[in-house]
Amino acid sequence: MRARILSSLFITILAVGLISCSKKKASDEGDTASDITSFDTAGEGLSPGTRIAELATVYFEYDSFALDSTSKAALDAAAQWLSANPGQSIQVEGHCDERGTTEYNLALGERRAGSVKDYLVSRGVSAGQVSIISYGEERPAVEGMDESAWAQNRRAEFVSAGNF
Repeated sequence: MRARILSSLFITILAVGLISCSKKKASDEGDTASDITSFDTAGEGLSPGTRIAELATVYFEYDSFALDSTSKAALDAAAQWLSANPGQSIQVEGHCDERGTTEYNLALGERRAGSVKDYLVSRGVSAGQVSIISYGEERPAVEGMDESAWAQNRRAEFVSAGNF
């Protein structure tokens, strides 16, 4: 009986010790909520995979990876943002609508992301600051089987790839 009481007491003391250590560690590291809100919203401190709100989505015509004047204007702004944030790297995600085979759409998504990267590099962005990936038709922005949905799914989006 005495051994049972001692083991219960030991477990209780151990638990209290662990709780107080974890509280001390959190206070030693500072207030994480204020650290998060103090991040520069222009790009520094973005976690990898985070959508970059300052960079507009680029849309494409059916079966095309050509950039139109609207896309080029958006990419000019993106190039300025990247120049202002030289420590931030991005990943350009190429997407397609559901028409076509999986293989074809993956290749088209890669060409779309590549055309975006090439344009940014032509505007002075470091090639090492931009990576590309294709999701083909696998991550639609909008569900639907009509031209309105398809037009929104033919796109290139920007996510943080971390610090450069």
